[in-house]
Amino acid sequence: MFLNYDKIKKMNKLVVILGPTASGKTKLADNLSQEFNGEIINADSRQIYIGMDIGTNKSPAHLVDIIYPGQIFTVAQYKKLATKIIKEVQSRGKLPFLVGGTGLYIQAVVNNLQIPKVKPNKLLRQKLEKQSLKQLFYILKRLDPQTAETIDSKNQRRLVRALEVCLSGQKFSEKIKSKPLFDVLQIGISIDRVKLNKRINKRVDEMLQEGLEDEVKTLGNNMPETIGYQEFKQGKSIAKIADLIKLHTRQYAKRQMTWFKRDRRIKWIRNYGEARNLIKSFLAS
Repeated sequence: MFLNYDKIKKMNKLVVILGPTASGKTKLADNLSQEFNGEIINADSRQIYIGMDIGTNKSPAHLVDIIYPGQIFTVAQYKKLATKIIKEVQSRGKLPFLVGGTGLYIQAVVNNLQIPKVKPNKLLRQKLEKQSLKQLFYILKRLDPQTAETIDSKNQRRLVRALEVCLSGQKFSEKIKSKPLFDVLQIGISIDRVKLNKRINKRVDEMLQEGLEDEVKTLGNNMPETIGYQEFKQGKSIAKIADLIKLHTRQYAKRQMTWFKRDRRIKWIRNYGEARNLIKSFLAS
């Protein structure tokens, strides 16, 4: 379905494809973007990193491989880049698809959030990074319980950044909505929990077969504290590492759904046909 070039520029439309990890977002978005003459913009906070390919199930899109692990990259920076690319896609007469499972990235764009502008504090970060993940999460729960409910508690970088904002006198959860920049349709993939867990387990096994362990070794000290990588630091057998990755990924998927379920604007679908019909109606409105 190809739309009139001038019409798509004026419509200011944006389609979001979201859902928990391993729910099938990539395949669905690829097929929809082909049918509706679109381009995909990544909304996964881990796929932005260069060299983290296997462990993040990376696929071609805008905003993939843009920084190196260890570099500072804030939600505000993501929003600025994503907004710029969405407008560029629209200017070409194409339909932008924002695709991923990082709720804060998606919310920042959809709600045009005005994110607290707190500059990185190197000394504070160094102090916080000496704390365990459990300690960091405990502190965050006391300072900003709303953020603690949805944050990846296994991701040191995100915990440190959230605390950095909190300790500046603000709360990471206190983000101000502004007038929306785009006319947005949010499509969420609804999938049975048992089926999702089976997909997660299968994906982890495939990642290990594809060479995840070698990828981790290549990253070395630059490897971030995130699921699929941090588990290798514990010095366990590959079998135990695999079990840990599966467990942590299942827990993360549950947190993702907790975040998404709060947004009643999301249209939940179970198959391609439902998504296709939603987009056709959206573009006709």
